[in-house]
Amino acid sequence: AELTIDQLIAESALAVSETAMRDVPGYDATRKILVRDVAWLHGLSDRFADLDIVVVASLDEAHRHAPQAGAIIGYCNAELIAAAPGVTWVQIFSAGAERCMATAAIAEGRAVLTNMQKMSSPIIAEHAIAMLLALTRKLPHFATAMQEGSWARRGSATEGMTTVAGKTMLVLGLGGIGTEVARRASALGMRVIGTRNSSRQGPDFVDYVGLSDEMLTLAGEADVIVNALPLTEQTRGLVDKHLFAAARRGSYFVNIGRGATVDTDDLLAALESGQLAGAGLDVTDPEPLPPDHPLWRAGNVIITPHVSGRGSNTRRHQLLLMENLARYVNGDPLFNVCLLYTSPSP
Repeated sequence: AELTIDQLIAESALAVSETAMRDVPGYDATRKILVRDVAWLHGLSDRFADLDIVVVASLDEAHRHAPQAGAIIGYCNAELIAAAPGVTWVQIFSAGAERCMATAAIAEGRAVLTNMQKMSSPIIAEHAIAMLLALTRKLPHFATAMQEGSWARRGSATEGMTTVAGKTMLVLGLGGIGTEVARRASALGMRVIGTRNSSRQGPDFVDYVGLSDEMLTLAGEADVIVNALPLTEQTRGLVDKHLFAAARRGSYFVNIGRGATVDTDDLLAALESGQLAGAGLDVTDPEPLPPDHPLWRAGNVIITPHVSGRGSNTRRHQLLLMENLARYVNGDPLFNVCLLYTSPSP
């Protein structure tokens, strides 16, 4: 059966804002709603035929309608939002919202920002597990041998191949993505521990949930570390030589969070010393990674260009956006609010 919004809310544990849109000063649902033109949103205007929805194919086109806009869907451009003084809601298509927080209307609480957190979590978690299994089964090595027509199955060819079952995975950041990674690791027979900033609460398949200040202690139990941290001032460069040194020698590191949460030089040093047996990186710092960077040439590293969310089930994104749009029109609280509205200082 096709996924419903009620099922999505329940299985993803989506949180709803405490503030209704009708209580946000300047809210006016009759103003234009600018929507970025993406394939999975085709038909939106037909479903909400009574709304003044303007589908735009570019930022330049969006700018022409900005003065009359009350909501912007699909863009988080500072200049665009500044040109739209009547905007009280901005919906982005990504989970990462750090680039939007500095936008004046959002930072000052004049507009509510919602994201797609947890919508791509299942596919990103699959990507993380795929990189881990590729590393532990030495698939990059065999891919190279395949190109050379080499039937190498003895000696160093298979040295280092291992299983993940029975090993311990530490997930840094048990949010939407981290929880889905933990779910899949547990299904593979791994013991899973994790950290989260908010509480020690976690799902049944996570053996122990620690607070962020327990990261180094928990790293000492880890054969695999998966970084699912968002980028904040507190997490920037948090994953460094101290964490890698604390982990078990020969452990693996997978990053599907944000590149700038990791000290790249420290990561490279841990890989070169053998402290880390390998790394799977969907994000890097800097990004894109320069062509001459030594990480590209490391034989124990898999790099994908920030594509772990590609191929996601867009039905999930559609359902959340449709629900939020209906709630916006009715003046109700929205799901996945990144920064709750607070009254301006007097």
